Amino acid sequence: MSAAQPGPRPSTRDSTYIDPYEPEYPSSDGKPMAESTTQFRWIVTIKEGLDALFADRDDVFVAGDLLWYATKNDVHDVMAPDAMVVFGRPRGDRRSYREWVEEGVVPQVVFEVASHTNTPEEMARKRRRYDARGVEEYYFYDPESEAGDFEAWIRRPDGLQAIKGDGWTSPLLEVTFHAPRRKEALEIVRPDGRPFRSFGELAKDEEAARRIAKTARRIAKTERRRRRQAEHQVDAERRLRADAEHQVDAERRLRADAEHQVDALSERVDAERRLREESDARARADRERAERLAALLRERGIDPE
Repeated sequence: MSAAQPGPRPSTRDSTYIDPYEPEYPSSDGKPMAESTTQFRWIVTIKEGLDALFADRDDVFVAGDLLWYATKNDVHDVMAPDAMVVFGRPRGDRRSYREWVEEGVVPQVVFEVASHTNTPEEMARKRRRYDARGVEEYYFYDPESEAGDFEAWIRRPDGLQAIKGDGWTSPLLEVTFHAPRRKEALEIVRPDGRPFRSFGELAKDEEAARRIAKTARRIAKTERRRRRQAEHQVDAERRLRADAEHQVDAERRLRADAEHQVDALSERVDAERRLREESDARARADRERAERLAALLRERGIDPE
């Protein structure tokens, strides 16, 4: 069966997926999700990283440790990938993934995270089953092995073929895998350059983000207080400047009034001087007339007295 290719992004969100209830297909096989904290952490990291990767897609279903029933009426034809991605099916909750309910769409991408109890034969058997069902991309990671084994398998015309996984970019997921070196772990990098993160790392990031936000709020509060103080200082300086300008205006008016008074006084002094000069001139003229008259009278023999 060929796997469905990624469908176009829907323009609007689909309605909530409703999982039909079929009790004859159990939602659990009775086996634990993981057999160690390391395996569990990686299953959750991959599954949640895929969820985040396709958070804006309503036509991509992502699941972790979900039973996948391939054939109707055959409850034994079941697989349980640690994580899987299905393009062309609506996101939503399911008790299990049943191909006949999902319009025959086979999960295109499957991840398996090995535990210390898994044998190479068991993992090879799982891979052959995924190959037979038409899985397009298969990824295997053993975080507890000494070398941190990572394998990538891609569908070719003759089935799943192993490729060099280090630096490989998935055609469907568009994520890049960096295989472990020495004691480093597998790195899965999103198209935007951000790696998949574990819950613990995300929690640390969130705590750091909270601390940064708290510091930013404190800095913003201090900056607002400084800004208010600066505004108050500017207002005070503006008022002082206005008061100084008023004082200068008042002094300018006083100077102008004094200058007017000086000008008026000068004019009065000038007027009085002119009056005195005119009075003196009249007095001199009167004396000169009196002297001329007395001289005339004496010439005629008349005593002016």
